[in-house]
Amino acid sequence: MSKIALVTGGSRGLGRNMSIALAKKGLDVILTYNSNKEAADEVVAGIQALGQNAYSLQLDTSNIHVFDTFHQQLTNLLNEKAGHPGIDYLINNAGTALYAPIAEVTEQQLDDIFNIHFKGVFFLTQKLLPLINDGGGIINISSGLTRLTMPGSSVYAAQKTAVETLSRYMAQELGPRKIRVNVLAPGAIETDFGGGRTRDNKEINARIAGFTALGRVGLPGDIGGVVAFLCTDDAYWINGQRIEVSGGQGL
Repeated sequence: MSKIALVTGGSRGLGRNMSIALAKKGLDVILTYNSNKEAADEVVAGIQALGQNAYSLQLDTSNIHVFDTFHQQLTNLLNEKAGHPGIDYLINNAGTALYAPIAEVTEQQLDDIFNIHFKGVFFLTQKLLPLINDGGGIINISSGLTRLTMPGSSVYAAQKTAVETLSRYMAQELGPRKIRVNVLAPGAIETDFGGGRTRDNKEINARIAGFTALGRVGLPGDIGGVVAFLCTDDAYWINGQRIEVSGGQGL
């Protein structure tokens, strides 16, 4: 029986690549999307073409008030399709960007980033803990910006730093259940994240490539395979770690 991974924000960008990479490792995938069901359906079809089961569920991870409903929907789906209400891996990937200098950040902007990147991660994980099988794993997605500073990213990076600390506590508290918790911190990647800023702005792209040891900006395919590896038995002894996948940015 295939193990099951749940990927939030799996309909596009890094989440899409993670979902496909997990399927290539032989895992079934449940992915969430916020609003673009068509994109989610395309990822599901791609995974099914690889011979794995895949399903999508709508979820706004910034709104904790819908988590009870999502929990019930997920439980129903698992009972129907897998015959049991359990998943093996949770990948907290969903998120949005904010580029604003400290002097201009509004309270609403800060709240929005906090809700999706920390509060949502905390309470969604809490809600799903009873569904995560003992011996499974959680991967929280952070950012290279917790190590490097780039003006305008203070709020986003601060929330990701909080997630990194939270992840160590999760690893400690979930250890008795043999649930591993790690952080994966991508460097700058060419996706549509933040309106495609890194991908489409040639000046930004070239500047980042210039301080990256491997000489280019990251691609989605550089990330998904690492997430998939962490969801295998080969990675069992990796726990409570921050793993940066950036090609050596800012060494």
